[in-house]
Amino acid sequence: MQRFTKLVAPIGAIALAIGLSAAAAPAAVSAGVLSTQTGTQASTQTGTQTYIVLYKSNGVSGASLKAVQAAGGMVVQAYPQIGVAIVESGRGGFDAALRASDSSVQGASSTAGFAVAVEDDNSGAAVAAIEPGTPAPGNDNLAALQWDMDQIQAPEARAINGGSSSVVVGDIDTGLDYTHPDLAPNVDFSRSVSCVGGVPDQDPAAWMDNNGHGTHTAGTIAAAKNGIGMVGVAPNVKIAGIKAGNDDGFFFPEAVVCAFMWAGSNGIQVTNNSYFADPWLFNCKNDPGQRAIWEAERRAIKFAQQNGTTVVASAGNQSDDLAHPTQDVTSPDDTTPVTRDITNACAVVPVEVPGVIGVSANGNKLIKSFYSSYGVGAVSVIAPGGDSILQQTAAAPNGRVLSAWPSAAPCTRPVVDSGAKYCYLQGTSMAGPHVAGVAALVVSTGVSNPGSVASRINNTADKMACPADMSVYAPFPATDNDAPQTCQGGVGYNGFNGHGQVNALRAIDG
Repeated sequence: MQRFTKLVAPIGAIALAIGLSAAAAPAAVSAGVLSTQTGTQASTQTGTQTYIVLYKSNGVSGASLKAVQAAGGMVVQAYPQIGVAIVESGRGGFDAALRASDSSVQGASSTAGFAVAVEDDNSGAAVAAIEPGTPAPGNDNLAALQWDMDQIQAPEARAINGGSSSVVVGDIDTGLDYTHPDLAPNVDFSRSVSCVGGVPDQDPAAWMDNNGHGTHTAGTIAAAKNGIGMVGVAPNVKIAGIKAGNDDGFFFPEAVVCAFMWAGSNGIQVTNNSYFADPWLFNCKNDPGQRAIWEAERRAIKFAQQNGTTVVASAGNQSDDLAHPTQDVTSPDDTTPVTRDITNACAVVPVEVPGVIGVSANGNKLIKSFYSSYGVGAVSVIAPGGDSILQQTAAAPNGRVLSAWPSAAPCTRPVVDSGAKYCYLQGTSMAGPHVAGVAALVVSTGVSNPGSVASRINNTADKMACPADMSVYAPFPATDNDAPQTCQGGVGYNGFNGHGQVNALRAIDG
């Protein structure tokens, strides 16, 4: 398991930063997030683990910080806005010791071994006033390969409104390649950050994408209309790389909490989330350790939403019915998965968090992709994610979605234009960014409240019924419980398609 080094500070620095008496030098406070960084000191203690500590109220008191130290821990980041602290400790049983010593602790859980991975196929603060969006008509060189954009009427939409440069989409992913010619014009360096390890780091080298996944999702959202390569759904908006996934594509809970706190504190209007988070694919709130992490992440997401951030999340690639979970055989996917029985007390983060726009994937034949997870209540809309088995067409000969890619990262199906690299992938990770791009266009029209953005997207989607022939999904039962795929609901709303396929043109027209 990959270990992280985190910047640390004396506990007094943290206390002073939240207005408590302390003799240490003050910690930096940036946009509402408490940074405990006071220099370049790093933790190298053998056997150190990272813990998420959840407090019963939205606050982290000085007494609580002292209790962490007394129990053998060191706070590396505190979020008093949501009552969460990220803590390091090398003491065995630290979590139990802290809970026993501090009655304000609701839960404390080690995040060791609790990473989750992106899983797509590459092998087989106050919101600023919005300036009006501007048109971005025409196409770039690879337009003929962008069947996905045609399918949601993105070219027609951006010919009217290509987005506003005052709108920022935070791509919570593996970072982004800010040197890529199709991303460089739109990268917002002031709002980009690495949260890997749980502590914000704005050094561009820290949030550079060495995996490829983040660059791909960012391209779909906001690749510039610049005469080369491809064009994103919202080519005039700004894109901020919020790196929560490490170079191996694993997302640790402390990084996910940090990412949403950053987005909510820095005026980011939309986030894209093409991953699942927490120790387990299905995170069970009746388990003490999982509940602490679930609640910390839920609070962070709610904080972002309450600060004007629309949150879009992919449904996952397990062919699972998220509304009827019975078993999890996937988690933890960075070590040895453990088969366990589960119920609806277990949920996938972030897609099943209230207020999140959940996205399933389809292909060029307009049916749900064979791999896409789904579920009544979990899926808001469906969008192109590709389908290499059921939905190869003349427009989509390999069934996959093309987007930007770092030049140094390996890609099985590359395309090069004017020296810039692009890659074909499939997954709900590819579907989510289409919806995040449409959300950015909606915000560019002046609709900024996250609930209103979600309503606009849902109400303007192209209605889609359950497939007439469900037999095509018979070879692809659910990964986690081997159940056959079933579609429940009618044309207005169903578990496969939600309210329908997102439509960029109708969304900007209202």
